[in-house]
Amino acid sequence: MPDLSPVIASCTRWLLNAYPPPAGAFSRALAESQARQATALAAALRYPTPMDVQLLDLLGPGGADRLDRLTGHDPRPDDAAWRTWVDETVVSWAACFLADPALASHAHQTLATTEHHTGAGALRRLTEPGIRDTEAAVLLRHPDLLEPVAALHRSRLGERLNVEGAPTA
Repeated sequence: MPDLSPVIASCTRWLLNAYPPPAGAFSRALAESQARQATALAAALRYPTPMDVQLLDLLGPGGADRLDRLTGHDPRPDDAAWRTWVDETVVSWAACFLADPALASHAHQTLATTEHHTGAGALRRLTEPGIRDTEAAVLLRHPDLLEPVAALHRSRLGERLNVEGAPTA
């Protein structure tokens, strides 16, 4: 299976920069874990076959410029290289998952219809966040803050998951 890790890493980094965790290494690690799980799930659903991933490698994902304008995030000049691998749709879908653990759980079940597979507990921080998880990702999981990004491609996510509107919490 071709590798989605450049898109997953870039989308995770963008989310953490736009919605930073509270101070502290533990909070950063918990928030990063949740963001990575959300972007990995979103990327696997967005690029469900090896051919899709190969096309992504060939054409590239598009970058973070529109997301930055939408959120008011001001990137640093030294961030230019990784930001080209941010996929707007993956970030939007990940935002939907972060705001709504039940939707993330449904998406995880849908993942079985693709050529990507994860274990049942592999996304637990995303689908069943504990108190420490939610405290570490207070901005990253805030539905109102995520709404502008989540709304970008929510309808396509709903189509992919066969749910109407794919609402966030």
